[in-house]
Amino acid sequence: MADTQPKMLRIRQVRSAIGTVRTHREVLRGLGLRRIRHEVLRQDTPAVRGAVKKIEYMVEIVEERS
Repeated sequence: MADTQPKMLRIRQVRSAIGTVRTHREVLRGLGLRRIRHEVLRQDTPAVRGAVKKIEYMVEIVEERS
């Protein structure tokens, strides 16, 4: 049978949101990131991938877990 665990992304903020576009700060908050080196675990969905793509200069994907 197929594994029921969804694929997860561990996302880390690596740059400050100070001086960035307001919409980019809102995307950071929407992902749950609050400060530099803060990490969150999110499901690997197209919406999350799109949010990470929008602010890719401020975040990095630490690991992809299945």
